[in-house]
Amino acid sequence: MPPTKSLGRLATILGTTIDELAEAQKRLMAATTPGEGYTTARPTDSGVFRSSRKAPEGKKRVLDLFCGAGGLSHGFEQSGGFVTTCGVDLLPDRVRTFMANHPYATGISGDIAAHPPSALVDVIGEVDVVIGGPPCQGFSSIRPFRTLTERDPRNNLVERYVLTISKLKPQWFLFENVVGILKHQNGQRLKTFLGGLEDAGYNVDWRVVNAAHFGVPQYRERVVIVGNRDHKRYAWPEPICKCDYKSMAGKRSEVMRTDPLFSQHLAQPLTLMEAIGDLPALEAGQESSEYASEPQNEFQRTMRSGVKQLTMHRATRHSSRMLEIIRHAGANISALPPGLVKSGFSSCYSRLDANRPSTTLTVNFVHPASNRCIHPHQNRALTPREGARLQTFPDDFQFSGTSAQVVKQIGNAVPPMLGKALAEGIMRSE
Repeated sequence: MPPTKSLGRLATILGTTIDELAEAQKRLMAATTPGEGYTTARPTDSGVFRSSRKAPEGKKRVLDLFCGAGGLSHGFEQSGGFVTTCGVDLLPDRVRTFMANHPYATGISGDIAAHPPSALVDVIGEVDVVIGGPPCQGFSSIRPFRTLTERDPRNNLVERYVLTISKLKPQWFLFENVVGILKHQNGQRLKTFLGGLEDAGYNVDWRVVNAAHFGVPQYRERVVIVGNRDHKRYAWPEPICKCDYKSMAGKRSEVMRTDPLFSQHLAQPLTLMEAIGDLPALEAGQESSEYASEPQNEFQRTMRSGVKQLTMHRATRHSSRMLEIIRHAGANISALPPGLVKSGFSSCYSRLDANRPSTTLTVNFVHPASNRCIHPHQNRALTPREGARLQTFPDDFQFSGTSAQVVKQIGNAVPPMLGKALAEGIMRSE
């Protein structure tokens, strides 16, 4: 709630009273659903945008819920066995990005509560696989599955996901989320969620996976839950890179690891500079549309996809004070001279390591005050193109929206290369 003084000023401008304004704000807060955009998205943003192209036969049809930019479903399509026929997201710029890269997909923009499973069936027909990860804020209040109903306004985003699975009855589902869901109410919420999916008729399994194990140049841990309606066991993908890191999930048996003794045959993880080394050097505020060199390795060659003109390689224009901080930046905030900054997490105002995968990208990777995102050698934060590379979006992937929103789309996404590995697990399980 805003302070009373602010409410008084607003009430004067709007010609109402403080009490009426406070009551209206309380009603708004009670009606909103957790997740980015739910307090600002407008009803006029909603819509169903159908593709004019018919999906090819012989591939499993994918519905991507909470699709964002569509990184997960893009990875599914890269595996060769899947075609995405629909994506649903609250924010219209996400849906525009999704549709620009999924030519056979219908895009649905708006609150998922306005598009219940029965309505989805009418729009897209049957689907074979449902994928997606609801914003993690909605995980904290999931109720027992037996109490869920399609029209209940109390349903949070995770409950909507369970309801969609139970109504559409796809052969497979794949759920992705942050590792923090393991700690919600000492694991009881996860247990309830898994129970709901099992009650819906699915054989369910889950792991904590790190994207760096699968060729992604980034230490990015996620919980992945997979289920099959025919009680087939999911064939978890085997790591292709050795990865030495400390899991946020601790020593749980579900954490996917590579044992140093038995992983000598695996490749080293892809480093940050191996991912972005062909991109030209920039000063803060500069932009370039030309690559610095020919691709230097297979990853860069794959990401270039034959593209000749570089896009989105634009560095943030930092203030003089921030540039002074960046010039002194090291591995963590402790590297800064005393008194240069007054507060911040240990990972703020920090440089990335050139010879290791990046740390987890966030939605603020162009702002050093928020997280570790300073270029290893250059005095600036990462550019959107560098962030997209670290997330394994190919250079010809088309993003829609303002620069700030594109950065959020990149930071929030599932790396397509991880999505491809997970999709191949489903193909091996058939």
